[in-house]
Amino acid sequence: MVKPRVQVDGSMPEGNDHWMTALLRPSITLSSGAFFLGCWMMLLTIINISIGAYSEDAKVLWIGFFTNGDPYSTSQDFVVDDAIFAILSAIVMASGIYGINSTKEDGLIGWAKDLPNDRIVTSLYSGDGGVIRIIASWMVFVGLTFYTIWSLMNTTWVDPGVYSVMIALVSLGIGLHWVEDSKASH
Repeated sequence: MVKPRVQVDGSMPEGNDHWMTALLRPSITLSSGAFFLGCWMMLLTIINISIGAYSEDAKVLWIGFFTNGDPYSTSQDFVVDDAIFAILSAIVMASGIYGINSTKEDGLIGWAKDLPNDRIVTSLYSGDGGVIRIIASWMVFVGLTFYTIWSLMNTTWVDPGVYSVMIALVSLGIGLHWVEDSKASH
């Protein structure tokens, strides 16, 4: 009889199932990010179906946009790309909701109620967290505001240049908050 070199599911020590717990109960940060990303994707889907997200009267063909194919169409007909992106949006949003519900005792509703007290939001109007947090929060706010105003004014919601500016500001702002969180925990 040959004995396996690896442990099978029933014979694993309890300490080795930490990865399974982490997979089934993701962090609140990852879950929040997935929820916000899914909401943004769903917003783009709705805009694309109703008025076109590429530019005025032009809708994004998501498959072509991501694969260097034909990125847009002037036809406002519902296409398979719209359905695929809507389903993907719902999956990302649902995974965020699942993570939030498994992390927070009071689930999505409690998480939403706590958002006004989040360090990113409170640092917009309070200096209690320090100058770095103020700068970080304002970077997130300016990035999101820039994207929204640009997109509304130019009726294009999928401009790679605008994404570059927004993503740089938002990710750097969130990253600075994570650095400050790391300093606080040590």
